[in-house]
Amino acid sequence: MLKRAVSYRLLDAINPYHWGTSVRNKAFECGLLKSTSFDIPVICIGNITVGGTGKTPHTEYLIKLLCNIYKVAVLSRGYGRKSRGYHKATDKTTMPMIGDEPFQIKSKFKNITVAVDEKRVHGIEQLLNEDNPPQLILLDDAYQHRYVKAGLNILLVDNNRPVWRDTLLPLGRLRESMAGIERADIIIVTKCPPDMSEKCKEDCRQMLQTKRGAPLFFSTMRYGTPYPIFPEAAGRECKTEKGCKILLLTGIAKPAPLKAELEHRGAEVTLKQFADHHNFSEGEIKNIAESFDKINGEKLIITTEKDAARLTSLPSLPQIIKENIFALPIEVDFLDGRRKEFDTLVTEKVKSLIN
Repeated sequence: MLKRAVSYRLLDAINPYHWGTSVRNKAFECGLLKSTSFDIPVICIGNITVGGTGKTPHTEYLIKLLCNIYKVAVLSRGYGRKSRGYHKATDKTTMPMIGDEPFQIKSKFKNITVAVDEKRVHGIEQLLNEDNPPQLILLDDAYQHRYVKAGLNILLVDNNRPVWRDTLLPLGRLRESMAGIERADIIIVTKCPPDMSEKCKEDCRQMLQTKRGAPLFFSTMRYGTPYPIFPEAAGRECKTEKGCKILLLTGIAKPAPLKAELEHRGAEVTLKQFADHHNFSEGEIKNIAESFDKINGEKLIITTEKDAARLTSLPSLPQIIKENIFALPIEVDFLDGRRKEFDTLVTEKVKSLIN
């Protein structure tokens, strides 16, 4: 791996968080802390940074790839939920019980199992004790959760925040040092522009090369067609082209690409931005409704699927919001025509873990 800038390495060296994470990782590597293996394939999707790297869209991509072949379960810690311990989602499960991202996944993929447990080993054991246990488990955001020994570790790196230009918490956004990429079996540089230059790709290859030679892919986000999240807007046409005014409502880590996408389509966008995983208060919802009411002309509200999961759980949304709000889905695609290569790599690895 090419050397990082001296300033970043010095910041890591004097950071107590670096000492703590390094000692923890060494404890797992030498067996002082135990990693538990399981008899079914376990795929971990995660990162070494805080903030959004596209874990949920990539998890959904893997679900689509594998759910017609295997009985798939997704296990998450359920960040921001109002419960503790193990919970398996049902049709009656509410968003506060499991968190917004698991709720979104269960809403979109009703035929898979979705569960949450902050103790992943216990969560997997519970899933395997179900009457109809899964054949494969996707561990969402579990790259640092080394108590489970995954059969396949997929590491996501945000192209817009290169890890080699970052430092450890609390000074930066790294959860662990750059040495952590050595555990990856596959690395995906996410949120790349569709026309990413070969020079930028080569820089990533050099900075993210591992001793084991983990395959490196580049993915981009493609935005789909907005859809209504309440029946009240079902008959309404959703236009996002020139002349339309959009109130963009987000509670995600990085709303800038979404805003840029809507502006690229020609819409005039007003951003209402909240923190990642934000739970909207009654006062905030009232303020959002008032802000939308003041916009003149052809208008609508756009939000993310993750925010939609939280909004649909609110008991008393104003009618003006229900009649005008749409969710904009995002999907993952791979650059350089390497989608089939990635799919084959994952499916062949899963087969080897079963056999």
